[in-house]
Amino acid sequence: MKIVREPQVLLGMLEGGEFVGKLQHELSDTLRALAESAGPKGKASGHVTVKMALKVEAGMVTITPELTSKKPKEEFGPSTFWVTEDGELSTQHPRQTDMFSGPRDASDREFG
Repeated sequence: MKIVREPQVLLGMLEGGEFVGKLQHELSDTLRALAESAGPKGKASGHVTVKMALKVEAGMVTITPELTSKKPKEEFGPSTFWVTEDGELSTQHPRQTDMFSGPRDASDREFG
């Protein structure tokens, strides 16, 4: 009879040994996302959770693992627009004229 006492041995046996690989992959993905989100001098937080559902029936225990993680959300910077009288978005203030409406023809000018 083989007795399992150490949690790391139990984790290694779940799902025929494949659960630990999935845990390692999820941990690496979460750490990579946290490092990317924090940048060289920032902070970020998240977690990886291993949960084991235990069901005892007739002296036998069934263990079903669950793996969840929380990674930082990707944040986006703001963009500024103006609302026109018609309710449309504009990249220019609707009450200001465009000072730089494009290139002007300079061939008619006299220099001197």
